[in-house]
Amino acid sequence: MSKLTEIRWHGRGGQGAKTASLLLADAAFNTGQYVQGFPEYGPERMGAPITAYNRISKNQIRVHSNIYEPDYVVVVDETLLATIDVTAGLKETGGIIINTPKSPAEIKPLLSGYNGKIYTIDARRISETALGKNFPNTPMLGAIVKVSGIMNIEQFIEDMQASFSHKFATKPQVIEGNMKALSMAIEEVQGDEK
Repeated sequence: MSKLTEIRWHGRGGQGAKTASLLLADAAFNTGQYVQGFPEYGPERMGAPITAYNRISKNQIRVHSNIYEPDYVVVVDETLLATIDVTAGLKETGGIIINTPKSPAEIKPLLSGYNGKIYTIDARRISETALGKNFPNTPMLGAIVKVSGIMNIEQFIEDMQASFSHKFATKPQVIEGNMKALSMAIEEVQGDEK
């Protein structure tokens, strides 16, 4: 028996939410799972709100629509909490991960009465420490894998090492920085275990 895990990503154009959802799909596929990773297209431009999705399952996925009742939501930009109901349809058996330096308790009042698990991670600080720039998508990718348990962490790290080595073959410092950002995120994501 295998459960379908659905993830909705909220970010802004240029922050890498779409890229992170596609990287997650690739990594899950490489572990033998069925996957979908896709953005919701609209009038995107740098800084405009965007949404991306993942479906991951051990069984064939037969649904091909947007995700309206996700198991997990990943919020790459905390400022979206003021304008978008990021918890819409979010199952209380899953959880939400937000890029913020605040604790889950500090964020809870901003989540429209959501009573599921809340996780936070300072992806900006991690990416600036590991990469020298604000690329929050890599730490958020590490955080969702840790929180959701959708794949083995060691397998995920190995797969991402291979993926980054291929993508950034001429920039070894970028590979090292991204791997450091993933490891830091996996260690530092904090949540209110219920």
